[in-house]
Amino acid sequence: MNQFALAWQLGWRFLRARNNNQFISFISLSSIVGVALGVLVLIVVLSAMNGFERELKQRLLAVVPHAELVAVDSPIPDWRAMAADAEQEDSVVATAPFTLVNGLLMKGETLKGISVRGIDPELESKVSAASDYMSDEAWRSLATDNRPLVLGKVLAKELGLELGDKVTLLVPRALHEGRRPPKREVFTLTGVFDLGGEIDRTTAFTNLGSASTIRQFGDGVGGVRLALADVFDAPSTVRRIGYRQDHYLYLNDWTRTQGHLYSDIQLIRMLMYVVLVLMVAVASFNIICSLVMSVRDKRSEIAILRTMGLGRKAVLLAFVIQGALTGLTGCLIGAVLGSALAWRLSSLLAYLEQLFGITILSGEVYFIDFLPSELILSDVLTVSAIAFVVTLIASLYPAWQAAKQEPARALN
Repeated sequence: MNQFALAWQLGWRFLRARNNNQFISFISLSSIVGVALGVLVLIVVLSAMNGFERELKQRLLAVVPHAELVAVDSPIPDWRAMAADAEQEDSVVATAPFTLVNGLLMKGETLKGISVRGIDPELESKVSAASDYMSDEAWRSLATDNRPLVLGKVLAKELGLELGDKVTLLVPRALHEGRRPPKREVFTLTGVFDLGGEIDRTTAFTNLGSASTIRQFGDGVGGVRLALADVFDAPSTVRRIGYRQDHYLYLNDWTRTQGHLYSDIQLIRMLMYVVLVLMVAVASFNIICSLVMSVRDKRSEIAILRTMGLGRKAVLLAFVIQGALTGLTGCLIGAVLGSALAWRLSSLLAYLEQLFGITILSGEVYFIDFLPSELILSDVLTVSAIAFVVTLIASLYPAWQAAKQEPARALN
């Protein structure tokens, strides 16, 4: 039998023989539990961060503009020329005109601040996935000329509005109109959308013509929206396009309004890896303690094996294998339980919210009102590998202490 096979057999037998000493067995069990908890927690947290990142890209950035060229003090008269120039950029997938109308939505005595986005549904569908979050009838209504309005579901409920109801928008007058009461613009509620977050309470849609008429833009528009193939290229792309224009423009991109969300997600992801190392390091101290006590408990067995010809390397390897098996057991348990929990995390928290009548994520604060989760295999493997390496390193010192013991002194 070669040295490695013998060391493996000894390490496995040492691990199983721990039951003879209840205290050592308890320390060993606590180290396994510590490693498992560290792996479990990080897998769950990373899955939640993956879910937030997915929702940021697929849900929020599907509705929030990647980049915009916004008129400053006068409407854009020839937006088609500006859009054609923007589409010369390789990263620009599509463009669409829009006009924003900011005001107070009034129903009875209730007032809500809102930004009404005037769009062309046919062109908007190329740069936005807003139609995915409302009915086909609501989306088609935005192509009519009867002052349609599509509100967020939550806001419509707060205002007590039903489809077909009239609602008034109070719009501040332009500076050249002097100090006069705000204009009252009447809309008809033709649909609702349900994105599930803050946008539901702050954004509404109408047709482009109605918004431009309210803003007194004539045939002009308030800006041009850009959809990009790479959303992270938005700041540089919108600057390149904007600097070529003769019109005085604001150059907006999603990193100015929503970029902090992505930065926060990445920061938390990095911090969680640090937390993993610290949690596993604490559990590794238990592994060190259990191995040190195991070495002291088996001094006579080690001495006998040494006198029978077992080398120092085999003894060291046997205790390293013993510690590695302890860490591997914790990693496997943590990976399995963490993956199972992360896989059902969204539905589990939704059940807890319903059971206890609590709200974990409020749509008034966050861009979504539920906790998303996306389990990625590479995260599970990376976390498990890091935890295993840390526990393996923790096994080296006790194993080295066992290997340097002198057989004669131990037997004496």
